[in-house]
Amino acid sequence: MEKIINYIKLSKAEILKVIFPTKEQIRNAFITVFIVVTVVSLFLAIIDALMAFSLSSLI
Repeated sequence: MEKIINYIKLSKAEILKVIFPTKEQIRNAFITVFIVVTVVSLFLAIIDALMAFSLSSLI
């Protein structure tokens, strides 16, 4: 039982050391991820369209 209590105390101490991100940091990260995903998606869509067009002209 003592090990469990010690584990809980140590876990609580570690959680108190954690620095959680602010709302602004979360928002900035979300915007960055959204922009990167959008750009990559557009790039892949353009490549797909070019490949489809080139293959359809061969057939």
